[in-house]
Amino acid sequence: MKNILFIASEGVPFIKTGGLADVVGSLPKCVDKRYFDVRVIMPKYTCMKQEMKDLMKYKTHFYMDFHWNNEYVGILEAEYDGVKYYFIDNEMMFGGFKPYSGNVYDDIVKFSFFSKAALSAIPLLDFEPDLIHCHDWQTGLVPVYLKERFSDNPMFSRMKSVMTIHNLKFQGKWDVKDVRDITGIPASFFTPDKLEAYKDANLLKGGLVYADAITTVSDTYAEEIKTPFYGEGLDGLLRARSGSLRGIVNGIDYEDYDPSRDKYIEYKYDAKNFRKEKIKNKRALQKQLGLDQDDKVMMIGIVSRLTDQKGFDLIAYIMDELCQDAVQIVVLGTGEERYENMFRHFDWKYGNKVSANIYYSEELSHRIYAACDAFLMPSLFEPCGLSQLMALRYGTVPIVRETGGLKDTVQPYNEFDSTGTGFSFMNYNAHEMLASIRYAERIYYDKRREWNKMIDRAMAADFSWHVSAEKYQEMYDWLIGDKA
Repeated sequence: MKNILFIASEGVPFIKTGGLADVVGSLPKCVDKRYFDVRVIMPKYTCMKQEMKDLMKYKTHFYMDFHWNNEYVGILEAEYDGVKYYFIDNEMMFGGFKPYSGNVYDDIVKFSFFSKAALSAIPLLDFEPDLIHCHDWQTGLVPVYLKERFSDNPMFSRMKSVMTIHNLKFQGKWDVKDVRDITGIPASFFTPDKLEAYKDANLLKGGLVYADAITTVSDTYAEEIKTPFYGEGLDGLLRARSGSLRGIVNGIDYEDYDPSRDKYIEYKYDAKNFRKEKIKNKRALQKQLGLDQDDKVMMIGIVSRLTDQKGFDLIAYIMDELCQDAVQIVVLGTGEERYENMFRHFDWKYGNKVSANIYYSEELSHRIYAACDAFLMPSLFEPCGLSQLMALRYGTVPIVRETGGLKDTVQPYNEFDSTGTGFSFMNYNAHEMLASIRYAERIYYDKRREWNKMIDRAMAADFSWHVSAEKYQEMYDWLIGDKA
């Protein structure tokens, strides 16, 4: 049996702010339990829901030297969905109304403490990991600490580490002097080939330098981040480490996202009966949102954070033009004020064909995936993206820009050999996007049999976690080697 310990700042169902939590919550339960024992360690935030805290049992505690203090470290444990979770407890560090304070200095203190405490807790867990799997900058110090202060202990010197980049934009950067003071890591580690980048300390960089392997959440993103445009200042390091870097696409939970059993949608359907049943969800959504009741009109969905990264400047540029077409557009999400107001404006201007829902609702998101004919995702960059995977699962044809995980998961339609699961465009250009949308409209209106065959292929694609888990298992085997 090979032992894997995930160290992460969030994980479903205990705490979630983004896609990282889905990975940490889904991947451990999909790994083959005959060969791997995967456990998770994360902070016990005071803002976790009470029913989640109620699952936790006290295990032990100790005191740890950190930032010139002797700090309390409590360890709690819980089991959920067959996976064992451990929690690091310190109310001063993990208090507050949300997991991340948004103040970089405070977050660096909090997650430096967490990284050191998680490693210090291992000898008390009755579980000796062969490999530690770290996620994003919040755990970037784990591989550093492993090589710096834990390496004298034979138990730790055998452990391998993997660093997974979920989004390279966030790196945990701060002044070198402060970070040295907080972490107690010696000055010799803060050089340009180690933890220092452009005069600052960079926690993610530390993890990328010292981890035994690096993964990111799609093949294309793994290539893109080696270039200056996508590399966020770390492209040189990622090129240097390209032999240790691989992309593994995220999955989605096929039990939560299943149109034949989805509790949020009124009319269930599957790959066999979608031609008859899917349309009923469209009628229900048109009625719910006050759009024109029209079976034939092409309905395009958008469920997203409304930010520049997601390509909303392109949509703003062509929205008036697009609204001249025979389409309905349904938007759900919150984000930058200018995009929230842009969609409110078009809802006011074209009320019977645009519905702007500027909030977030799990229920409405499922209804949009089930009701719409197409799903628009024109991202500037997208490490993996989950919305297009949900759209494919629900037979809602994605229209995407060819970047990151979007390129890896949506196969562009080819009308000559009748292949593909969606539509895509290459350059970050508003009219190239509009041309792609209009090409999709043409197939939808004039070649309905082709459109339905595309839905068949989309719903047959497998992006469940089990497929991704197999790839992670191969990497774990490669790193750990044969265990006696």
